[in-house]
Amino acid sequence: MTSPILQTVPLGFQWATVDPFLFCVHHLDHYPASDGELGPAADLSGRSIGNDFEPTDGWRMYHGSKVPGFPQHPHRGFETISFVRQGLIDHADSLGAAARYGRGDVQWMTAGAGIQHAEMFPLVDPDGPNTMEMFQIWINLPASDKMVEPHFAMLWDHEIPRVVVQKDSNSPAATITVIAGELDGHTPPSPPPSSWASRPEADVALWHVVLEPGSEWTMPAAAGADTVRVLYVFDGDGLTIDDESVDGSTGAVVDAQRAISLRSTGHVELLMMQGRPIGEPVAQQGPFVMNDEAEIRQAFADYRATQFGGWPWDRPDPTHGHDGERFARHADGRVEKAVTV
Repeated sequence: MTSPILQTVPLGFQWATVDPFLFCVHHLDHYPASDGELGPAADLSGRSIGNDFEPTDGWRMYHGSKVPGFPQHPHRGFETISFVRQGLIDHADSLGAAARYGRGDVQWMTAGAGIQHAEMFPLVDPDGPNTMEMFQIWINLPASDKMVEPHFAMLWDHEIPRVVVQKDSNSPAATITVIAGELDGHTPPSPPPSSWASRPEADVALWHVVLEPGSEWTMPAAAGADTVRVLYVFDGDGLTIDDESVDGSTGAVVDAQRAISLRSTGHVELLMMQGRPIGEPVAQQGPFVMNDEAEIRQAFADYRATQFGGWPWDRPDPTHGHDGERFARHADGRVEKAVTV
């Protein structure tokens, strides 16, 4: 039988992706105790404040100056998916919406016609540590949906299915977190209504897979005949795919039209991203993703003229208090609160 692995690429800070995905980064920052103002209790001298992407002492400030994260910035023409495994994110946007989420939650935001938002990483524990681990994924929108109204959906941790697979109760387990797509009858909360992932024919799935040493799981074939699937092995080593070894820190494009056997001799974690390609031209410049350069120029012109609704906050890096309560306040006034299980 032919190999199920079509291509492998090493993982860098930014992972190579395939249509319909545009971008993926795995952030893992071991922040120290809080300084009491949601920033790190540490000397920031020597860091490139405002553009700190070097993992000095195991963490980065990114574009933040007091609190780590990504202050006010615009997007148009695609979606962001933020899967936060550890730590918290404070969201604020140009529609007046706000959220604090993390600890297993996912925010799925359709930028559509244009939105400004901030994504700050508040350090709420004064005794530390304040580890932040999250995946930020960009998924494209087809031309027909690039100018839809901006919208975000919250997929709270307690609503997201975890599928545990074992040969028997004494065997090591494989645990699959189902962020998008269906797995063995388990379906997560819906993405935003205009998402490419909301179309059944798009066959979009996002699964986080944890393999204990000695565990085994057969990943089922995708539904679509032209679906593309990539397995990003981001932690651990000792994975085999149908008896072929795959090194750690590797992205493997696999044949999505066949079931594949995953086995591990050590602790391994991977992120599986799949979908049917949109198959349209992509023009990207900074925070805007359109179909051609004329649309990119128009995006910049529109942003200069309208600021995508302006910025209703009194600072570019809003945060939402010192407690760990997770919530979302949408632009229509609707409020959600996470349930701690």
